[in-house]
Amino acid sequence: MTSPLATEAAPFGRVLIAMVTPFTPQGEVDLDAAAKLAVHLVDSGADGIVVSGTTGESPTTTGEEDGRLLAAVLEAVGDRATVVAGVGTNDTRHTVELAEQAVRTGAHGLLVVSPYYSKPPQSGLVANIDAVIDVAGDTPIMLYDIIGRTGVEIAESTYAEFESRPTILAVKDASGDLARAGRLRANTRFALYCGDDVLNLPYLALGAVGTVSVAGHVASAQIKQLLDAVDAGDLVRAREIDDAILPITNALMSQTQGAIAAKVAMHELGIIPNAAVRLPLTPATDDQVQVIRTALKDAGLL
Repeated sequence: MTSPLATEAAPFGRVLIAMVTPFTPQGEVDLDAAAKLAVHLVDSGADGIVVSGTTGESPTTTGEEDGRLLAAVLEAVGDRATVVAGVGTNDTRHTVELAEQAVRTGAHGLLVVSPYYSKPPQSGLVANIDAVIDVAGDTPIMLYDIIGRTGVEIAESTYAEFESRPTILAVKDASGDLARAGRLRANTRFALYCGDDVLNLPYLALGAVGTVSVAGHVASAQIKQLLDAVDAGDLVRAREIDDAILPITNALMSQTQGAIAAKVAMHELGIIPNAAVRLPLTPATDDQVQVIRTALKDAGLL
């Protein structure tokens, strides 16, 4: 299925949200809440939704749950936004199964994180992606390079090798290495997406085409304004917008895990019915909830 918003420059959209996965109080995936949340995010300014990513607690959801979640989000917003399925795991066979399911279900794209924990050699990273490509057909792929979670980076020489794979269109870079990001933007054909909210402005200034954001759960409109300001070459205005977003980003990303905090924010705003997470994640403390609540009030959202 083709994304309704894909462009050559930004093949997955520009403001993508790494969406949380709502659960019932009993710990089951809440598909109705997920659909409502996806609609809210798109209505608020997002043009892309990533399901079953890290923020979607994908290590704790089953493949069957991932499929039902993807189908629900596609039905809710698939005609208005790019819907990307996170399919990367630390087991290539399981990754391939998830990719096959996502393609059958109609995902507009696949997000493939490098296999984590195992620390494969670069040849393993290449073979992992090639296995996905073999089953994905023409479904576009976004690589996900987040060294702090995977323990292994995609080497620049490996990016050069990936140039010959036409369905790899982009990279979500959460390396935090601005110099390296600049080289990727300058030396490869891949669209660069920022994968770390605190670095959105510098990545955009370097030439990133968009973001895959957690803070966008509550700040997608401001992130779109940030993109527009950078596009217009108005870095003074871009810094002003970034300054306004930073308190929200800090509240969501600096005191506990991002999925935990984003669920608190969505619950405080009445978008999802609870902030339940699955172990090994644990609920936010009362103090953490208060910090998030204060940030939302200060931003005029509560």
